[in-house]
Amino acid sequence: MELYNLFEDFPYLAFDVETPNSRNDRMSAIGIARIEGGFIIEEMSTLVNPEEAFDRFNIMLTGIAPRMAEASPVFPELWEQIKSFFTHSILIAHNAPFDLSVLSRCLRDYGLDAPRYLPYCCTVQMGRRCYPELANHRLDTLCIYRDIPLDHHKAGSDSRACAELFLDYRAHGLETNRFLRLYDRLEARTLRKNETDALLSAIQDGK
Repeated sequence: MELYNLFEDFPYLAFDVETPNSRNDRMSAIGIARIEGGFIIEEMSTLVNPEEAFDRFNIMLTGIAPRMAEASPVFPELWEQIKSFFTHSILIAHNAPFDLSVLSRCLRDYGLDAPRYLPYCCTVQMGRRCYPELANHRLDTLCIYRDIPLDHHKAGSDSRACAELFLDYRAHGLETNRFLRLYDRLEARTLRKNETDALLSAIQDGK
């Protein structure tokens, strides 16, 4: 069994999170862009009340100040609205392990339910394979190269840019299924290949 066989009917969900401080265990904003049939069919973004202090660096980076987020939903309220997207999609993000780690810590700390293993693809890794000629594969670099609009570190813009890059990679013939990985949200890490193979074997054997 191939990993993709488990999720071949899943749509794709590009997402981006911004954080209020260097602990990176809460969100101050999130953006999502749903992909079906090769098109972006739905987008949303919102500020999130992180219920934590903001660092000056993060305020300068994201433009989100405490007073802007204090009237926004806290993560458990937001999760009720977006849970179905995240639990029934292949997730896409730029430097995906970072965004997934923030998501996992929010789920853990608030005691919220979600699947343990989250399927994902990283637009950094795919970008390195699709455009090896670039000096780096930061989101802004790739967007400039492919003429994709970007208001960097704004969650809604970043998530749409990830979706646009994913579609661009596919249009250029990249086999994106080869980049599918599983993220263990309880351990906050990507499964190694041998761990993924063992899990797939257990599923196939009906254990």
